[in-house]
Amino acid sequence: MAEFIIQTKSLNFRYSKHNKVLDNVSLNIPKGSIYGFLGPNGAGKSTTMRLLTGILEEQDESIAIFGKPLKNQLPGVFENIGSLVESPALYLHLSGYNNLKYIAKLRNIPESRIAEVLELVELTKDAKRKAKQYSLGMKQRLAIAMALLSEPQLLLLDEPVNGLDPNGIQDIRKLLVKLNREKGVTIFVSSHLLAEIEKMCTHVGIINNGKLQFEGTMQELSRKSGICKIQVTLKDASVWHDKLRPEFPDAKVENGTQISLELSSRENIPAFTKKLVEQGADIYEIRILDGLEEWFMTLVN
Repeated sequence: MAEFIIQTKSLNFRYSKHNKVLDNVSLNIPKGSIYGFLGPNGAGKSTTMRLLTGILEEQDESIAIFGKPLKNQLPGVFENIGSLVESPALYLHLSGYNNLKYIAKLRNIPESRIAEVLELVELTKDAKRKAKQYSLGMKQRLAIAMALLSEPQLLLLDEPVNGLDPNGIQDIRKLLVKLNREKGVTIFVSSHLLAEIEKMCTHVGIINNGKLQFEGTMQELSRKSGICKIQVTLKDASVWHDKLRPEFPDAKVENGTQISLELSSRENIPAFTKKLVEQGADIYEIRILDGLEEWFMTLVN
């Protein structure tokens, strides 16, 4: 049975009598996972994150972290949790190293940890530069380094790639996957950038209007979503299009060398490919055209 590092049981939250932000949200984040918490703006992601980090006080005892009620563990539980909620709080007039040194002193963490986390987030060569000279992506990596100083078992990140350019987004993604695989850190990350979640997460929860629409592995989401669109690049596409039409009436030829069609699920791709090859098709490439975005929109709508 999976060990859950975070669990919420029918979590509710109201900012006022008529403003219910979370409605019976039950999350189960397995230990060792990268869990993507997805939803459009205003869905309840940041409120959930603030409750998990104690910034907002929960209105009923619905949150358990490390198998125990969160309320009974505050504030000591944050020795094992690193968090980055909203924008990073940096001292821009200090160097990257001194920002970390300040946090280390505040939390009684050995200064020897600083060099290790700087290397982890690939800021060693920029350690002596002032934070105000950092790019947005570098500031985000420095903030994650701060969260990692205490060697946490759990990392809570609220929209960590918001506002970053493609290179910055890729850097953060690689860093999170590295932390998970090499250090065993469980990561709970909220985002509305669906493609990024799809590339790095093992599990996903989808929230909309304060209600959890789906929770499970990426594979389970794929199966739940049903139809899978693919694009096949092959020799004599028009000939094969005619052969496929009886079984796939919506199949279309594109660019003269490609056929797009729909299968009932991703699991059908290997059998479909094998069948084409056995019938003599020369296949150059198969691309999956749909992804988390289509699944997400189906569930949200």
